[in-house]
Amino acid sequence: MAEKRLFDYLYDQMEQYPLEKAFGHKVNGVWEYFSTVEMVRRVNQTSCGLLELGLKPGDKVATVVYQTSPAWVVLEFAMAQIGILNVPMYPTISAREYEYILRESEARFCFVGDKDLYDKVHTAQANLPGLQEIIAFGEHLSARNWEFLLQGDPSRQAEVDRIKSGIRADEVMTLVYTSGTTGNPKGVMLTHTNIVFNIEAMRRLLRFQPGDRVLSFLPVSHIFERVAVYAFTAMCGSVTFTGTENLGGETGDLRAIRPHFFTTVPRLLEKVYEKIVSKGLELKGIKRFLFFWALNLTDHWHFDHRPSGFMALKWWLADRLIFSKWREALGGCVKTIVTGASACPVRVMRTFNAAGIPVREGYGMTEAAPALSFSRVEPEGAMLGTVGPLLDGVEVRLEPDPDFRPGEGEILAKSPGVMVGYYQQPDKTAEVIREINGERWLATGDVGAWVEGPTGLKFLKITDRKKELLKTSQGKYVAPAPIESALKEHFLIEQAMVVGDDRKFVTALLVPSQDGLRDWCQRHQIPWTSLAEMVHKPEVLRRYEMLLERINPAFARHEQIKKFVLLPQPWEPVKSDGSDAELTPTLKLKRRVILQKFEREIEGMYAE
Repeated sequence: MAEKRLFDYLYDQMEQYPLEKAFGHKVNGVWEYFSTVEMVRRVNQTSCGLLELGLKPGDKVATVVYQTSPAWVVLEFAMAQIGILNVPMYPTISAREYEYILRESEARFCFVGDKDLYDKVHTAQANLPGLQEIIAFGEHLSARNWEFLLQGDPSRQAEVDRIKSGIRADEVMTLVYTSGTTGNPKGVMLTHTNIVFNIEAMRRLLRFQPGDRVLSFLPVSHIFERVAVYAFTAMCGSVTFTGTENLGGETGDLRAIRPHFFTTVPRLLEKVYEKIVSKGLELKGIKRFLFFWALNLTDHWHFDHRPSGFMALKWWLADRLIFSKWREALGGCVKTIVTGASACPVRVMRTFNAAGIPVREGYGMTEAAPALSFSRVEPEGAMLGTVGPLLDGVEVRLEPDPDFRPGEGEILAKSPGVMVGYYQQPDKTAEVIREINGERWLATGDVGAWVEGPTGLKFLKITDRKKELLKTSQGKYVAPAPIESALKEHFLIEQAMVVGDDRKFVTALLVPSQDGLRDWCQRHQIPWTSLAEMVHKPEVLRRYEMLLERINPAFARHEQIKKFVLLPQPWEPVKSDGSDAELTPTLKLKRRVILQKFEREIEGMYAE
């Protein structure tokens, strides 16, 4: 696959397994699909139209959408096959951040989706003389609809074919700007080869059959979902795009599409899990008893769990009465759910898999295009609490550090997926690409350790972020990630951040799960008013103290949380008032921002 270019996958699909429903989405409440043949036709027409705009190989064009559509896919393939670099941007960032990315990337055009995207990019355009035009994917009063590109001069097809035939697999095909927890975003330069490596790895690992249905709802501004769309194209899957607003319920898109595969982030799985538990709490009598009997049964589940005898009968009953309904709520056909972008809580992984809903977790980063490891679907190929074995072709070395526990080290990775570098930022590139014995190693910034499986297969376990290790005033190091993960596994906690750098002891900022807390209050006859009021109620505070008393013993004495504050507002990746968001677009904590915003609350925990 050394010479494979990404756009080749669409043509492969047309030759090997053309689909009547290759890509689809909902238009005015009705599902609309395009065949593989139609997609290829539109891709070539759009390439001709882009050339008529004066674009040439090496130019950059930005895109930003809330929801992916077949039109976005057409534009992506059309740009790639004539050497134009797509610069996808997150829809939730500010006009100031758009201005930064568009200026540094030197984007000549920007294609925008609906809602406020045109206005934000238009605001940025005032300071960007190089940005020639904003083009809309839909109807807009102030912008041309992208479909004018479909009227491109067909005589340019010979030029399209000439450019396409000359594109090398090792050429940069996209700039992906990382969300970053600190500082300005950096443009990751990825080649066809970088991404093809990941696609071919996934083809070998997923039990995918041509024609399988895929539901895609994550933003393609994230390399995780974008590569997934390419991979499902390569595997001849029928891809339907939707948003996250109407996934569940009797009339939701999961039941309508009945997907065999979809990709997601842990937070969405956590919300589904919380909703399942909330539904169980609403039940009465024998139904409630059976629900929690089945849920408690999952506590004893692990990968390759094979119950026998009377225990097998218990699992059969639980599956028949409870778990089968959960599967039906997801469409009833799911073969595998792939999750990535951040750590998935063990309890969530355990519960879904125990219920016959295969969830497999991957690990990587944008700079690796993106995957480095992935939990296998095959027997003995996954282990709870780890991110799976390495992908074939990936090498990892753990660099020890005096601050780490024995056996831990910073994860350095070498693979065909590792980026060329950061666009126009050689100094930043040098910080993460290390030359060791003449080889390029990507310094991930993550701390990890090896865990050996029962067959001797090694699994990678992520233990923390190197830059996020806390050091108390007593000189003790604390890894916040495992503590935060343990906290978020409880149905009463939505978000958590551990505090303690240069402090006498460790504390925590906790954002309660509103649904979980409301259910708890109702069951204990505590009148519900608002989350802002409930976080100060003595009974509620005592409930969270009890929660910590149960979690703390799992950690060393210096890692245990001594005090906490309940916050009434969830942390978000975008703020309507224009203030700094507490989360990145990929929902990672911006620790510096949170420390600044809640300085008063933090100081209160350490006051004498």
